[in-house]
Amino acid sequence: MDTDPIRMGWMMGSPPPPDKLVRFADGSMSRFPQNRWANSNYRALVPTKAVARGPGPVAALPRSDRDDLDAVTFTPIGATAPMTWADALWANYTDGIVVLHKGNIVYERYFGALDADTPHIAFSVTKSFFSTIAACLAHEGLLDDKALVSHYVPELKASAFGDATVRQVLDMTTALQYSEVYTDPKAEIWSYSRAGNLMARPAGYEGPESFYEYLQSVKKLGTHGESFSYKTINTDVLGWIIQRITGLSLAENLSRRIWSRLGMEHDAYITVDTTGTEFAGGGLNTTLRDLARFGEMMRNDGQAQGQQVVPKAVVDDIRRGADPAKFTPAGYVTLPGWSYRTMWWVSHNPHGAYMARGIHGQAIYIDPKAEMVVARYASHHIAGNMGIDPQSIPAYHALAKHLLATD
Repeated sequence: MDTDPIRMGWMMGSPPPPDKLVRFADGSMSRFPQNRWANSNYRALVPTKAVARGPGPVAALPRSDRDDLDAVTFTPIGATAPMTWADALWANYTDGIVVLHKGNIVYERYFGALDADTPHIAFSVTKSFFSTIAACLAHEGLLDDKALVSHYVPELKASAFGDATVRQVLDMTTALQYSEVYTDPKAEIWSYSRAGNLMARPAGYEGPESFYEYLQSVKKLGTHGESFSYKTINTDVLGWIIQRITGLSLAENLSRRIWSRLGMEHDAYITVDTTGTEFAGGGLNTTLRDLARFGEMMRNDGQAQGQQVVPKAVVDDIRRGADPAKFTPAGYVTLPGWSYRTMWWVSHNPHGAYMARGIHGQAIYIDPKAEMVVARYASHHIAGNMGIDPQSIPAYHALAKHLLATD
């Protein structure tokens, strides 16, 4: 509550006072609590491309609002005292949340700078959109996931990706000399961010000038296919492959294959580097209900608006997940028994739940048994989800069980 961006007055005034400015150039847009304003205003700070919703009608999301969900209780991971669903929203710095049950909105709340018509940065939830598109291309025979990355992108032959298969990229079992530890200032994620125009470059910068230039420099460390290791650069390699196969930009692919077919309320947009290449690993910005519509399509075996948007076989393959034994070495203590398949996080729990996840608390949580979809945007001061999961994962499961019990 104390860091509510409206209450704090970020970017208010004509112009805002110097101590209330949020900017790209000085890095303040990525710092807490300024990020609580920035995450709902990315387009005001960095260059983007539009993802068109198309000319079709908006798909209705009927309302069946419930007043009993705030009181649902659960015990956070590692805790002994119970917490309510309502308290968990505050604990996780929620900016907005929508819960669908059987396709109906049963719960919707917004906080801070976010409202129903404002896009929010999805961060790594973006990955699950483009991986799903790649899986569709494979289903159509346009992409062979057993082929080497270098077959589609010869420019990557001399890099770590040259002898990796597309499937290893999709499941992030590539062996790369690259760290995504956000608390390590020397981690390669920061070099990648500067290359891709995700953060300001220091004076005299002489590093890679784009995502693609950086990807060609990545070195191999270990053997591909042995274990899961989460690295965003895999998704941007996948994005390069998608563009090479289709001859279309990522924004056009997303619009044609998904966004224009789900009856979205609003255009989405995606951030780009200095060459205009979209950030497949985390640049998508959407409104919250539209994020929920994507989750609902996946819950419905790929169907929406009376059409098969994503082949059921693709959805089934994602839901089955991958080998949890390859996931375990990554050390996700809040996700025991989970796996990672086609850039979706699969729980293997009794409800068959699976997720798209992004730093600072972005999420689509799909529970097929409870016929529930949760879409959440947040601006937690911790980037990694292992600091957020204790109050989120059990909350989602408790809500699903409550909906089943009171249906």
